[in-house]
This record gives sequence, C-alpha cells and structure tokens, in this order.
Amino acid sequence: MFDKILIANRGEIALRILRAAKELGIATVAVHSTADAEAMHVKLADESVCIGPPPARESYLNIPALLTACEITGADALHPGYGFLSENARFADICTEHGVTFIGPKAEHIRTMGDKIEAKKTARRLGIPCVPGSDGGITDDAEAMRVASDIGFPVLVKAAAGGGGRGMKVARTADDLSDALATARTEAKAAFGDDAVYLEKYLETPRHIEIQVLGDGKGNAIHLGERDCSLQRRHQKVWEEGPSPALNASERESIGEIVAKAMREMQYLGVGTIEFLYEDGHFYFIEMNTRIQVEHPVTEMITGIDLVNEQIKIAAGSPLTIRQEDVRLTGHAIECRVNAEHHATFRPSPGKISYYHPPGGLGVRVDSAVYQGYTIPPYYDSLVGKLIVHGRTRNEALLRLRRALDEFIVDGIETTLPLFRTLVRNADMQNGHYDIHWLEKFLANGGMDPTLIDQTLMDRA
Repeated sequence: MFDKILIANRGEIALRILRAAKELGIATVAVHSTADAEAMHVKLADESVCIGPPPARESYLNIPALLTACEITGADALHPGYGFLSENARFADICTEHGVTFIGPKAEHIRTMGDKIEAKKTARRLGIPCVPGSDGGITDDAEAMRVASDIGFPVLVKAAAGGGGRGMKVARTADDLSDALATARTEAKAAFGDDAVYLEKYLETPRHIEIQVLGDGKGNAIHLGERDCSLQRRHQKVWEEGPSPALNASERESIGEIVAKAMREMQYLGVGTIEFLYEDGHFYFIEMNTRIQVEHPVTEMITGIDLVNEQIKIAAGSPLTIRQEDVRLTGHAIECRVNAEHHATFRPSPGKISYYHPPGGLGVRVDSAVYQGYTIPPYYDSLVGKLIVHGRTRNEALLRLRRALDEFIVDGIETTLPLFRTLVRNADMQNGHYDIHWLEKFLANGGMDPTLIDQTLMDRA
C-alpha cells in the first residue's frame, strides 16, 4: 500500500479522497491555490503545499508544481479526482516517469477513450452498442451531408475532444447542417484546442444511463449497476439516481454484462463509467469517463462499496476481490448537486456562507467541503455540495429527499436548493417520467414554485 497520497484537486472530491486515504491508514498531502488556503481538505490533510495563484492553469493544472509537491513531501502516489488533470494521459505518463503512481486508468485507455471518435470505434470493436453516425471525423460539408442522409435527420454534431455540451450542435434539416458544423468546430477549437467533429443520429427523448465499472487491469472487471443522469441543463447533470426508474431487471443485467465483458477484454484498470443514451429499449454508447464521477455516491449507497477505497487499492496492485455475484443493488439512491447559483437563471453566486446547516438522519449523506464562514471563490466550479439520500424504495428515497431538502440551509449566497425543493414535489419527477430535455422545458415554462424559493431556517422559526 502507498505511504502517502497527494490529492491533486480541491473541494468536495479532495475531501472525499482524503477520507478514503485516512481509512486505509495512508498519509495525505493537500495541494491548494492561494484562493483555497482555508479549504477544508487543506485543514484536515497531514501536509499541505501551495501550488500557485487562483487561476487553475497556474495551480491545479500546473504539472511541474504538482510533481514538485510530490517530491518535497515524499508522496508516492497521486489521486487526480475528477476534472482538472484527471483524464490527461500525458499527465498520467509523466507521473509514472517520475516514480509517482497515478491513481487512475492506464494512460493508453485515457487517451483512447478521451478521443470520442476513437472511443466509439473501440466501443464497437468491444461489442458495445453505439449511436448510428460517422465512423470518424467529418472533414467537409459534403461528407457530413452524405452521413446525415444515411442516418436521417435530425443529427447531432459533436466535438471529438470535448464534453459538457461544448462543441455540440443539432441540425434538424439539411439547411441547418452547414451552420451547425461551423459553429461546433469554432466552439470545439476554443474550448479544447481541437476542431475535429463527428456526426451522430439525434435522439428526441432519450434517457442518459451510465454503467459504473471497476477493473484491476489484469482482465478482471465487474459492473456496479447503473445511474440515471437524465435530469440535465445544457448537458450538465443536475440530479442523478440509481437504479434507473426506466429500466427493468433484464435490461440492467444485459447492458451491465456487455460493459463488464468489454472492460475485461480491455484489461481496464480502476473505476470508469460507460455512458449511454437509452430510448425505446435500446442503448447507444456516447462516451466513457476514465475517472471517478461526481455522482459516484449514488452507486456507493445502493451497493455498499466504497469506490474511492477500491480505486486506491487497485492502483496499489491489489487484485479485484469483489466478484460480479457479490454485487447486490439494495434500495434506491438520489443525488442532488447543490450549486452556488441562482435557482432559475443559474447565474453564479460566489461569496461568503453566513449560515450553514446540512441535513442529517437515517439514509442521508452530504458530500461537501464548505462550512459556516467559508467563502466560495469565483475561480472554479460552483458546487456547494452533493445531497445524497437512500431509501428501501424509490418512493421512500423521494420522501427522505424532500425532508432533507427542507432541512438544508445555506445562507449568504444563492443556491439551487429551491429548484430541488420544487422538483421533488413535481408529479413527473415522482413518477420517473423525464428525459434529458425535460428540465429545460420545465424551466422555460416557468415551472418553479415561488413559495419554495425563500425557505431559510430563520423564516421557518
């Protein structure tokens, strides 16, 4: 096992990794920008190193600074968390070259699955069902028109190197295609430094279903069920749950085994997520995330398996000790991403938290690195924390979520808590009748309940 892990991240995921490392008896090193000097993970780590000023490119994306921090603290492993350098194959290679274990997949798998065109080719080769579309990048408008005519409009133009909705445009007719291609290429170049794009069939009302996988890099791999991440705004996940209310046991078992078999063939190392669109009983591969996911607690709650703990042990060379038949999905879990944003416009709201009261009780978990008096900086993502609830049934989980949301107080900044208080009371959400376009339509139609917008502890008192 490792002697010391450097946590190359910030916020709630840095704290999550720190806790897993401590439970394994491993010393921890927190790195931080000057803006994060008072962060919770910095306070709780065994050692901390300032790696630069607030801009991420000068701190959390600063590879020389991170490796220097490993050298001066004697860290023999590095956990990248999610975001930042977590899916940077070059960084994984550099860590290895400097004698530091990168707690994540093999660099070759990060590289392959990070390029969406290569990822799709690999998925097809491994027997994973894919969305109909181009075999590779689209070089010109004429080629795009040929592909679009074959698969039928509407089509989706997607950046090969991207994610998060950037470099992604829908062309509903042939007249829309040229503009969609040009816009997607421009966005992709600006966001990722690569203007390569490809085409896929656009599905009208799909669910977003992802399968959690775990492999030891030696040909042993399992799946841990699915998460439904269909509630999205601008392709950003807002609410995740598992198991999906849209799948039956047969579908779950079938797609899970297809994915696990593919990971065994790849000899995949560590945790990963295969993401699909699901419509009319069919699954279509869209991408693989070769890292721990923001929504991993959903899987932990329904399986009882500590994913970060397993990730660390596998990176240290331990074999996979969990067999597929050992995995049991128990009950239902729901996660809400509480952000420092306006509940309807999603305008960022950084600032000082004047009062903080997280909910508690049976089946309630809050993954957060904030505290009363903490100032959320404007330089990074706006996540305040993740509220995760677990119940014996989906209905019990919804009732528990409603209770927990009404207890959750964050004063001094705007948050998305009012949105979730509205959603948990919505009939479509209660019945599981939503797809990836549902939330944006709901907000566009003025779905927010004004009576739930200004709930604070002081108001109720």
